[in-house]
Amino acid sequence: MATITKDVFKNELLNLLDVLYDKEISNIKDAAKVCSDSIKNGGVVHVFGSGHSIGFGMEMRNRIGSLVPIHQIEMADFVLKGKVTYKVFKDPDVIFERTPGIADQLYDLYDIRKEDAFIIISNSGINGVVIDMAITARERGHKIIVVTSWQHTSVEDSRHPSGMKLYQLADVVIDNCGPQGDALIHTGNGGEKICSVSSITGAFIAQSIATEAVANLQEEGLEVPILWDETLEGAKEHNQALLEKYKGRV
Repeated sequence: MATITKDVFKNELLNLLDVLYDKEISNIKDAAKVCSDSIKNGGVVHVFGSGHSIGFGMEMRNRIGSLVPIHQIEMADFVLKGKVTYKVFKDPDVIFERTPGIADQLYDLYDIRKEDAFIIISNSGINGVVIDMAITARERGHKIIVVTSWQHTSVEDSRHPSGMKLYQLADVVIDNCGPQGDALIHTGNGGEKICSVSSITGAFIAQSIATEAVANLQEEGLEVPILWDETLEGAKEHNQALLEKYKGRV
């Protein structure tokens, strides 16, 4: 069996990020325009993913340097807001993220307005709840950005009753350029692979969208709603004013 060299992950990852940037930068800029237009018009960008894809929303919000009008939709709110029991939510025989017909209930838990946009993330792009959320958002007139793995979604069958896949509902699709199954590196032992990368490529895409969106707002001479480092003079007041502006929405 071949031995994995110690620098193989770094080399493979950096190569993947170069491929991602070259292939997807135009789509990233289009996604950023959707986000900056929404923010310019008083909107909020709602970010939704299940499983490991929840990290995308965590990357974009509630930290120094992040845009304030970013809201993370969380599956756990079904439990926290009394829609289902924790037992049902965690039932391994149910696999909640694959359940169709529930995303409209999740949508209705929040203060979502017509000027808002959506980023929906799924490596496979075939599970019920993310497709349902995209259907719901589209029916209610929102722009939708989808982040998915083309290598993965193009070879898997949809689990949604409609037969649709997530990317088919998007205004902008960003391919995270990850492999089918997400693991990047062959160990040399048959088909065995290690090092899942969608969380890393997701973080790169998330911060790239945010950076481009900020640049768009600056180019239009608009105030950019960013959380400041609270060691800066006036930062606490600045941050509090922004949080108050979007209170109940983010």
